[in-house]
Amino acid sequence: MFVQVIQGQVADAEQAHASLDRWMEELAPNAKGWLGTTAGVTEEGRFIALARFESAEAARQNSDQPAQDQWWHDFSANLEGAATFHDTDDVVVDLTGEPDAAGFVQVIQGQGSDPERARELMAQDSDAWAGFRPEILGTEAAMYGDGEYTMAMFFTSEAEAREGERKEAPPELKAQMDEMNSMAVGMPTFFDLPHPWLYSPR
Repeated sequence: MFVQVIQGQVADAEQAHASLDRWMEELAPNAKGWLGTTAGVTEEGRFIALARFESAEAARQNSDQPAQDQWWHDFSANLEGAATFHDTDDVVVDLTGEPDAAGFVQVIQGQGSDPERARELMAQDSDAWAGFRPEILGTEAAMYGDGEYTMAMFFTSEAEAREGERKEAPPELKAQMDEMNSMAVGMPTFFDLPHPWLYSPR
């Protein structure tokens, strides 16, 4: 899988949403290799999207389409400043439910000191985590650069996500959380998307 992370500040969240709806209606049918997009705007107007493709080549072919270029030109007119892009095929997906049914998405951006160990930890105890935090429908982590990452966490609802955050983890899971936190370089950035825009091929 290949993921492109796109982010920036938007002047009008509704206009940004309408632009992505139009992309889904007009361009998605011809976007070969496109697997889906998770996007949204925070209360502060910060836009972020994770677009998933089968490969980097599929993403490139989509970007090269004249219609895509025109769409981006129109969309970027709503941005305050330039957009930031991160492209990667270093992607870890863990699904325990249906992410497209999520009522709340939290995107976390940060940097870790040991990406290989982070991958190992993310692959451990999936069943135990699903039992402890059943409101988490899945996660999608895109890793790039020098240990940098963007992770989308899909929740059934924001209320259930907040309730889950307050739960005390069992010792084995708490040990994993503590180890992950110990590898953090600086403080992560959180993008809370209370009304996520979830797109998949029809």
